Amino acid sequence: MRTVQDIRSEAAPLRAIAGRSEVDVDSAETAVRQLLRSFGRDPVGSHLADTPRRVALAYAEMLTPRQFDLTTFPNDEGYDEMVVATRIPVQSLCEHHLLPFTGVAHIGYLPGDRILGLSKLARVLEMFARDLQVQERLTRQVADWLQEHLAPRGVGVVIEAEHLCMSLRGVRAGGSRTTTSALLGLLREDARTRAEFLSLTRTAA
Repeated sequence: MRTVQDIRSEAAPLRAIAGRSEVDVDSAETAVRQLLRSFGRDPVGSHLADTPRRVALAYAEMLTPRQFDLTTFPNDEGYDEMVVATRIPVQSLCEHHLLPFTGVAHIGYLPGDRILGLSKLARVLEMFARDLQVQERLTRQVADWLQEHLAPRGVGVVIEAEHLCMSLRGVRAGGSRTTTSALLGLLREDARTRAEFLSLTRTAA
């Protein structure tokens, strides 16, 4: 069975993370070939001969996040104001139609004893986004993960995304965006802190 590790020469390095099965690229190619036949297309024709492999590799990449080490630092200065990263690009796959949804995320937290390397906010987002997802769950997973691993005084995550399953099919509402939020700790409990975070995300929109 050929796996993602066997095709590093054909695509960017891809690695599985804990709790997810390795990608079976050979089986994925076979499935795409059968899908093309089901729609009356010739998967061995000159224009489609390489399509099953390309599709298998594309989905493998979209469903396999890069591993990373969580980098935190002691909050020696006692910084107690909000840290917010805005407009972080996010791409994921709708688990209902296997079509992408894309947009931006705004992620913030109120530091406790430790602060986080800023790039790691985007890494955490990618870790959960490179999966079959629904936007509501993705938003909550990012917030819960940061709360568990960083132990901040509060966490806020807002995601705005356009879903191709809504803009290309069904209602075909192109350009419409869905917004979801998850607020934990002081960002949920304290009205002024919550308003500050949401104001920063609106300013970035």
